[in-house]
Amino acid sequence: MQTQITAKRALDLALGSVLLVLAAPLLAAGAVALAARRPPDGVLTRSVRIGLAGRPFVLRTLRTRRLRLDLLSRLPHVVRGELSLVGPEPLAPDDERTGTGEGAAGGAGAQHWRQELRPGLTGLAQVRSRSGMPWDEPALLDQHYAEHHWLGLDLTILAAAVHIPLRTAVRRLTHHGKAHLSDTDHRLRGYSAAE
Repeated sequence: MQTQITAKRALDLALGSVLLVLAAPLLAAGAVALAARRPPDGVLTRSVRIGLAGRPFVLRTLRTRRLRLDLLSRLPHVVRGELSLVGPEPLAPDDERTGTGEGAAGGAGAQHWRQELRPGLTGLAQVRSRSGMPWDEPALLDQHYAEHHWLGLDLTILAAAVHIPLRTAVRRLTHHGKAHLSDTDHRLRGYSAAE
């Protein structure tokens, strides 16, 4: 069986490889910092997830959320083809949303679309939930993505996935250290409310 490389997979390979090379020093520093603390379970979390065509794989993630190193540490999975840059959330085998277990809502075929796509580092559900949208039902957003995905949507989601955390970080930097004035801050020195 000949493997067909799609535009989505080409983007994953090219951009994933570049991001992995750029993030490697930061990931190495994060791993060394974590190792210095000697966590009892090691520097990586390991959990089984369901991938393309229902195949399980072991997802390895750095045990930190600082600077989004946890997500960046999953880039090797993108390069290997177990994850995509953009896709539905990678689910555990016993999660009923996979549609593969006996207890799956709606029967085994109810979530068949999940098996037709690689799970992603980020996705429509993750981006929408961070943007404060009123309807952030992850399963519906993942299904919407599965039914309407194309390269342009992937690029839009990737741009939002980078833009939202950057905007938040810039807001924190620009508001850090600014004093919030109260009514009492505007009074002249020596003023007393009792007078």
